[in-house]
Amino acid sequence: MPKTADKASAIKKVLRFYEALGVDRIPSLQLPDRSDGLRALRAEIGNCTRCKLHKGRTNIVFGEGNPSARLMFIGEGPGREEDRNGRPFVGEAGQLLDRLINRMGFMREDVYIANIVKCRPPGNRDPEEEEVSTCIDFLKQQIELINPEVIMTLGRVAAHSLLEMKIPITKLRGKFQSYGRTKVMPTFHPAYLLRNPKDKLLVWADAQEVLHKLGMEIK
Repeated sequence: MPKTADKASAIKKVLRFYEALGVDRIPSLQLPDRSDGLRALRAEIGNCTRCKLHKGRTNIVFGEGNPSARLMFIGEGPGREEDRNGRPFVGEAGQLLDRLINRMGFMREDVYIANIVKCRPPGNRDPEEEEVSTCIDFLKQQIELINPEVIMTLGRVAAHSLLEMKIPITKLRGKFQSYGRTKVMPTFHPAYLLRNPKDKLLVWADAQEVLHKLGMEIK
């Protein structure tokens, strides 16, 4: 049996082959098990000490969900509860995200959830530029392996880091951007919505655009 790292490399080669043919979405049955590639990537990260965030973390928060998800959510970094549990978006903001996912017609296990950085910044501050640049390649590899049709970035840091643009989130949200062949919908972070609940309507409007892009019925 091939090693998981070899499988991850094989998956990436197949994805690039189909991309060269102009295929937007590759059925899962055409690929080796993408979960093997994600496990290989997690093994590559190991007990990471590549940036200073490792000094204060409890757990690396790699990401979780469906390895073949059509929809992926990306936040900026783990918070206190995420650091404690080793899972993304499990605190109060995560509960709000779960409600959005459910309202869109998905279960949490149907989508994939990850962050720009995989260790908690002290005091939940924004990750610094060096921390982002050190960690984001792992996220990009996750995106390549999962090959989602649409990504929803949650908050300013996630949108700016992935899209490499500095447009204010208030102007960026609600408008599709592109990351390779994947469409990206920037929207507000659930933690922001806890402080500004009136803007939940804006996020739901963004989510409806995502559903339309996925060809799903808007409930």
